[in-house]
Amino acid sequence: MKTSAAPVLSDRALGRALLARQYLLERAPLSVDEALSRLLGLQAQNVRPPYGALAARLDGFGPGELAGAMERREAVRLVTMRSTLHTHTAADALALAPFTLPVRHRELTHFRKGLAGVDLDRLTTVSRALMLEEPRTPAQLRDALSPLWPEADPRALSVAARCLQHLVQVTPRGLWGRSGGVALTPLDHWLGREAPEAGAAAHSVVRRYLAAFGPASVRDVQQWSGLRGLRSAVDQLRPELLAFRSQSGTELFDLPDAPRPDPDTPAPPRLLPEFDNVLLSHADRARIVPPAYKGRTWKGNRAFPVLLVDGRVAGVWEADGATVTVRAFTPLDRGAREATAAEASRLHAVLASASQDAEGTVSDVRFEPAPQ
Repeated sequence: MKTSAAPVLSDRALGRALLARQYLLERAPLSVDEALSRLLGLQAQNVRPPYGALAARLDGFGPGELAGAMERREAVRLVTMRSTLHTHTAADALALAPFTLPVRHRELTHFRKGLAGVDLDRLTTVSRALMLEEPRTPAQLRDALSPLWPEADPRALSVAARCLQHLVQVTPRGLWGRSGGVALTPLDHWLGREAPEAGAAAHSVVRRYLAAFGPASVRDVQQWSGLRGLRSAVDQLRPELLAFRSQSGTELFDLPDAPRPDPDTPAPPRLLPEFDNVLLSHADRARIVPPAYKGRTWKGNRAFPVLLVDGRVAGVWEADGATVTVRAFTPLDRGAREATAAEASRLHAVLASASQDAEGTVSDVRFEPAPQ
C-alpha cells in the first residue's frame, strides 16, 4: 500500500506556528509561572532580556512579577540548555538541570588540560561545602580551590565547580533595577528540594519543546537543548506525532493539537530582547530569520535586540533613556513604522513602570538605516 507523502510547510507557515506558540501573534493573559513553564524558560545571559521577553508576550505584565517570583524562589537563574543561563520556574530548574548535565560535562572537556591531576569528585565536594557556607562568586571559588590544586588552571577549577553540579545565581542577581554580581549556591539548597538524579525524561522534554517551538526536526530539538542523540526520544513519540516536511525536505514533527495558523495570519511588529527564544531554538532558523539577514543581529560577541515585522527579523533596535532607535534592514512602509513606534512606546512603558528614574513612555522613536 502506497503511503502519502508528508505535507510540506513553508518557512512562513513554520514562522506563524512559532509566533503563535511564543505568544508573539497575540499577547497572552498568563502569569509569570505559567509563561516560564510553557516557554520552557527564557534565555538569561544578561539580566534584562527575560523581562523584555515577557513584556513582549504577556498582557498586563510588569517587571515586579518576575522579580517577585525570583525573590520568593519560585523562579531561578541557572545554566541549562546549551550550557547557557536561563530563567526557569523552580520545578523546571529541578527537572532540566540534571537533564542538561551532559551539555555542561561536554563544556568541561575544553578545560581538560587545565584540570590535569585534579580529583573532580573531591573538587565537587569541596566546592559544594564552600557554597553551602555562603554563596560564592566565581573569583571566590577560584581563590579557595587554587591552593588545593596549585598546578591547575584557576579558571578551570571554577568552571569545573559549575559544570559538575547544579548551581543557581542567587538574588539580588537578576532582579529588575537592583541586580547584583554573580554569586552561586547549590540549586537544592536554594530551593530546599533535591533535583531528581536523572531529571526529566527525554520524551517528555521533546513533547514540551514541540508545544513551544514546533513543528521541528530532530536537529532543531538538539540545537535548542545542546544535547546529542535525541532521535530515539523523537522516535519513541512518533506514533503520537504528526509528520511534515520543510521547504528544504527536512522531516518535521509536531503535536496534533498544537496551533498551526494560516501563513497569512497578521503578525504585528514586536521588539524582542537579545538572545530571545525564537532566535536560538532551531538548527534551521529560516522560519524567523530571512537568509539575507543571517548574522546581522550580531557583531562579534554582542547580540542586538531584534525587530520583527510581518513575523520575521527585519532590523535591530536599542533604547537610551526615553529614546528608542530602530534600525531596519530595509525601509519600512508607513504602516509598519507607525505600528513599530506604537509597540516601542508600549514596551518602554511596561519596563519603565518598575524604574524610579525612567520616563513612563517613549518621547522619541527614531528610525535610522541599519549598518551593513
